[in-house]
Amino acid sequence: MDCRDRILSNNYYDVIIDFPIDELQYDYFDLCSVNVDELYNIVYINQENIRNVSNYIFDYKSVPKLYGLMQEEFNGQDFDPNSLIVSGITQAQRAPLSLTGRGTVVCVIDTGIDYTNEVFRDSQGNSRILAIWDQTDQSGAPPEGFYYGSVYTREDINRALQSEDPYSIVPSRDEIGHGSALASVAAGSRLGNGLGYIGAAPDADIVVVKLKQAKRYLRDFYMIPAGVPAYEETDIMLGARYADSFVEQFSRPVVICLGLGTSYGDHEGNGPLPRYLDAIAAKRSRAVVVCGGNEGNAGHHFQGKLDSRMKTVPVEIRVSDNAEGFVMELWGNVPDIFTISVRSPGGETIPAIRLGIQGSITYSFIYERTRITIAGFLVEPGSGEELVLLRVALPTPGIWTFQVEAVGNTYNGSFHLWLPITQFMNSSAYFLEASPYVTLTEPAMAGFCIGVSAYNAANNSFFIESGRGFTRNNTVKPDFAAPGVNVSTIRGRETGSSFAAAITAGAVAQFLQWAVVEGNDPIVSSREIKNYFIRGASRSPDLTYPNREWGYGRLNVVGTFDALIGV
Repeated sequence: MDCRDRILSNNYYDVIIDFPIDELQYDYFDLCSVNVDELYNIVYINQENIRNVSNYIFDYKSVPKLYGLMQEEFNGQDFDPNSLIVSGITQAQRAPLSLTGRGTVVCVIDTGIDYTNEVFRDSQGNSRILAIWDQTDQSGAPPEGFYYGSVYTREDINRALQSEDPYSIVPSRDEIGHGSALASVAAGSRLGNGLGYIGAAPDADIVVVKLKQAKRYLRDFYMIPAGVPAYEETDIMLGARYADSFVEQFSRPVVICLGLGTSYGDHEGNGPLPRYLDAIAAKRSRAVVVCGGNEGNAGHHFQGKLDSRMKTVPVEIRVSDNAEGFVMELWGNVPDIFTISVRSPGGETIPAIRLGIQGSITYSFIYERTRITIAGFLVEPGSGEELVLLRVALPTPGIWTFQVEAVGNTYNGSFHLWLPITQFMNSSAYFLEASPYVTLTEPAMAGFCIGVSAYNAANNSFFIESGRGFTRNNTVKPDFAAPGVNVSTIRGRETGSSFAAAITAGAVAQFLQWAVVEGNDPIVSSREIKNYFIRGASRSPDLTYPNREWGYGRLNVVGTFDALIGV
């Protein structure tokens, strides 16, 4: 098998490593590897070379997390520019600023793009798309330095658009439509002089990465329902690496827009994808914009506190009928140590057991069909904190009690539990005493990236489903909020935090045109742009900032430039 076959095969497990690839014994292992950056490599290894598959599954830092789409709903109403107007984007598109994203590149890593749609063409009918890397299409050549998928250039796309059968030349499609919607919001062309449609950065070039679906073994482990889109952390990392290749430092900047999220991870930005995106965001002429997810009202987060008087806390989860199961994570803080005991709705119990530095154990209930695997990591390598991971398969309907107990003395005493994002469960499960805070999805906690929550631009109300901050250890996130309710896309008006990210990505492209393309601040990077935007954000006099919903306020591009000149 060549490397492409290994990457695509369900019999080859994906492993993220943070050490030099030459430390692996190639002669012994059946594998191939792809370099991401100076820190990370991705290895695709035959499962027969893994002595104990469960050890692979529970080697937390190395196993790709799965990410889902952050869209709630859409309808077919006409174009409404209000979201762009209240964000100061429309005003910045006009003279004297005339910021339309000219000279910048907006990269959407998502479900693909409908390249035939006129909203992605210029006034002459030519494509504004620089390239599409379709990870799902193996009929063509992959990008240089990659082993799978097919890349299609602007020349290929223009040739396809002139053909009677475009898909015979460029067969890439966006079957779901989410990526096309994000691209249209961030960088859609002017239609009807802007009255028919316009995106935030209508003159930016567009790069698209169409992600392949996650492998079956990972879907099975995380118990993802059939038909629900789920994307691997490894493919997203490589998509970001591909986007980064389009940067021409000090002249042609790139904005990466990510409308995906997950509840897995330490909610501090210490996973491989957040760290890699941070590494990109720290470079000049780059910006990374990430949505905050739609988990704020899902009941999927519990926060508890133990002290010398309260050594144990019951955490109750209501599980509805026909649930296939879920993976739940508990995160603590150094130097505290926690254990979990379990009581089923039928009264069967699992005692609290310490698993040492790293280990796992599986229980099968006698009177119920449920199987629970508990994996413990006293020091999870990415964060340095304690992690207890529970895989609950075929849970009995009713109220499950997870008793969290401190071992020895407590110091900080705080702990958090997260259930998966809503679409990753086939049936309802939620904490009876859930907290709406610390519900931003990863990688929105990445420090240098621009992480945004969502609000309704029609009445300036916070979108109730939007993820909320802060991070697990109270670092301020989100950075600010952007419109995410009834945002006009090429499909109609859509709702979800991913559209807040798309609007923000277009606004960042406007700023990068002014800063890099026009030479006003050619060494700017994402972490600096974030602070420029924070300074220009709109703030309400009756709120205290930063806060968990709004961060430092509402996106306002004109306000950013007013702040630059001291208004």
